Amino acid sequence: MTHRILRAVASFALFAVAGSALAVDGNQIERGRYLSLAGDCASCHTAKGGKPYAGGRTVPTPFGNIPSPNLTPDKSTGIGDWTADEFYQAMHDGRGKDGQLLYPAFPFTSYTQVTRVDSDAIFAYLQSLPAVHSENRDNELRFPYSMRRLMAGWRTFYFTKGEFEADPKQSTEWNRGAYLVKGLGHCNDCHSTRNSLGATVDDPRLAGGLIPIQDWYAPDLSTQAHGGLSGWTQRDIVDLLKTGRSARGTAFGPMAEVVRESTQHLTDEDLASIAVYLRSLPARPEQKKDDSLPSRPMFIAKGQKVYADRCATCHGDSGKGKGDAYPPLDGNSSVVEPVGVNAIRVVLSGGFAPATKGNPRPYSMPPFSQHLSDDEVAAVVSYIRQAWSNAANPVSADDVRTYRSTPGG
Repeated sequence: MTHRILRAVASFALFAVAGSALAVDGNQIERGRYLSLAGDCASCHTAKGGKPYAGGRTVPTPFGNIPSPNLTPDKSTGIGDWTADEFYQAMHDGRGKDGQLLYPAFPFTSYTQVTRVDSDAIFAYLQSLPAVHSENRDNELRFPYSMRRLMAGWRTFYFTKGEFEADPKQSTEWNRGAYLVKGLGHCNDCHSTRNSLGATVDDPRLAGGLIPIQDWYAPDLSTQAHGGLSGWTQRDIVDLLKTGRSARGTAFGPMAEVVRESTQHLTDEDLASIAVYLRSLPARPEQKKDDSLPSRPMFIAKGQKVYADRCATCHGDSGKGKGDAYPPLDGNSSVVEPVGVNAIRVVLSGGFAPATKGNPRPYSMPPFSQHLSDDEVAAVVSYIRQAWSNAANPVSADDVRTYRSTPGG
């Protein structure tokens, strides 16, 4: 009897320990799921119509296409035989399982700041997914960029590894926002200019830049005098990231996907931290209008007429927009960005905000490519970029022709 009682107690103790371990693993997996959403991992690692995280989505670069790899725990085609150490090596040092140098289409230059604890949680989540057998395709990089060993030289100039270190002079909220923006959120990978070798220009950070191949301009995220986040409140930033719309603007193009697949799923506390960090970025000098461009009053007047006929009903005569449904154009960072591509593409192809839990049926702007000529589009965009308080350079009909055939997205 005594032995049976002891065995029962021992069995119960083992069961309790195992149950505790399962609970800990479950918490880690759930944390990893959340962090994967914050990093927007599924967007790149899921092909259109494919299984989540099974790879196959093509990442276009100026040097050729790079298909994303399979991150499910399939042992032959995924990361089923990886260890947590090897996964952290990829995140932190940009090296694959066998030490192979990874291309920066995988944003390890930002992910290096992710902590080991968070990397392990993401790995645990990925290992919990259903294994999908999905063969990885070879890169389609042109010579000499296909010579992976050249990455060693690139890394010497453009990569500094190191986990995020909190700034003791800043608040916990600010540091959390900085960690998400600089590291897991890898915001600088879009909101930055890239040099001829594909490296981001980090000084200043988040100053905006044209996204290669996709031909969208990711706006400056500083509080510069005009454009950027000038005039944006913390609430405005949180609303945009949570619902895809705010009183100051609407997410469209690549940012619409980021909101739909990533930021809408973040906690209000994390979104507030991101807003606190972004609003702390130093203001940059206001961009000067290029006065060398010829003044074309008749051209701008033509654009004003197109605006009155096609745009004013929603955006207002004063360009202030109407509530959250129709964003303002006066001072809109996507309108006054340096290139003018965003406004051109939205006029041509329409503006489609993401459907989110907080805004399940968003208002959309119809495309005008079938109704307006290249000259009319150039005129109305130029008018908007110079009307009210805006002072951006005009665009030309040649600019419109360049982007008329650009695929949407």
